[in-house]
Amino acid sequence: MTPVTYKDAGVDIDAGNAAKRKIRDLVRETFTPQVLGEIGGFGSLYRAEFSGMKEPVLVSSADGVGTKLKVAFQAGRHNTVGYDLVCHSVNDVLVQGARPLFFLDYLALSRVDPEVVGAIVEGMVRACKENGCALIGGETAEMPGFYADGEYDVAGFIVGVVDREKLIDGRSISPGDTVLGLPSVGLHTNGYSLARRLLLERAGYSLDTILPELGCSVGEELLKPHRSYLSALSGLVDGGRIKGLAHITGGGLLENLPRILPEHCEVEIDLGSWPVLPVFRLLIRLGGLPDEEAYRVLNMGIGMTIICRPGEEADIRQHLEATGESPYRIGRVVEGARGVRLRIP
Repeated sequence: MTPVTYKDAGVDIDAGNAAKRKIRDLVRETFTPQVLGEIGGFGSLYRAEFSGMKEPVLVSSADGVGTKLKVAFQAGRHNTVGYDLVCHSVNDVLVQGARPLFFLDYLALSRVDPEVVGAIVEGMVRACKENGCALIGGETAEMPGFYADGEYDVAGFIVGVVDREKLIDGRSISPGDTVLGLPSVGLHTNGYSLARRLLLERAGYSLDTILPELGCSVGEELLKPHRSYLSALSGLVDGGRIKGLAHITGGGLLENLPRILPEHCEVEIDLGSWPVLPVFRLLIRLGGLPDEEAYRVLNMGIGMTIICRPGEEADIRQHLEATGESPYRIGRVVEGARGVRLRIP
C-alpha cells in the first residue's frame, strides 16, 4: 500500500512554515513595549499597563471583511483586505472611546500560498502601525476541500481600553443634539454583495473597466480601503464633548445610528447635506434603488457619525478640520421612536 502523507491530503506543512517565516519580521514591526514573547507560541502575551486610568475597561470586537474578499480573489490583489480588517475593527472599539491595544487574526485558506499570506498580513501590519496597535497573534488554517482553490476567509479580533469615566455609550443623547458625519472613501466594507451584483453582473463591467464617473477602474473603486477614524477623533474622545459615535459599517445610516440611540430618540438625516460619492450614485442608477434601500445597505459617503450638543459643534468641527477632516452637519436628534428618518430639506 502506498503511504499517504498530509501533503497528499492537501495540507502542506512546509508551505505553512514558509508563510510564517515570511510574516514574522513584518509582524514584529507592530510590537509595542507591552508585547512579551514572540510569534509562534500557543498564546500571545501582553503586559497590561493602564497608568493614569481610574477604572480601565477593556473593549473587544470581532469582525470580517465580507464579500469584498471576492473582489480581492478576482483581482489577484491581497494586500488591501488585511488593512480593511484592522481599520474596521479599530473603528468598532473607537466608538466607545477606546484606543486599540492589540489585534489577532484568523486566516483560513484552501491552500497556503506564502505570497498570498504575506500580502494579507502586510496589509494588517500597515494598518496596525498606523493605529498604534500590536499584531500579536493569529491562526493560519489550511483547509483543502472546504474553500475553493485560491479562496480564503479572514477575521479579526481586537482589544482596546478606555477609562470608564470616559466611556462613550450614547446614554446622554437627547432631542436637540446635532449629528455630524465624517466622509468615507467609498464602500469601505458595506454592501459588496449588492455592488458586485450590479456592477459585475447587471452592468457587465469587469474589474478592469475604467469608468470616467469613478475616475478609476471598477476594481480600484471596489478595493478602496476602509479608513480608520482614530487619528481624527483621538483628541476628542477623552474630552466629554461627544455624546455618541456610530461606525457606519455592516449596513448604512439607517442600520447603524439606532444602535447608539436611547429609546425616546430618533435621528433626522438631511439628504443633500454632504456630497454623495460617484460610486453610490452609480449603484443607485444601476439598481434603481429607492432611498430607503440605499441608505440601509450602503454608507453613502459617511463612514462615521458624531452626536454632540449644538454648543459643542463649533469646537468639534474646528478640531476635525485641523486634522484634515471635512465634517458635515447631516442631521439632528428629535423626539421619537428609536430609529432614523430620511428628510428632504
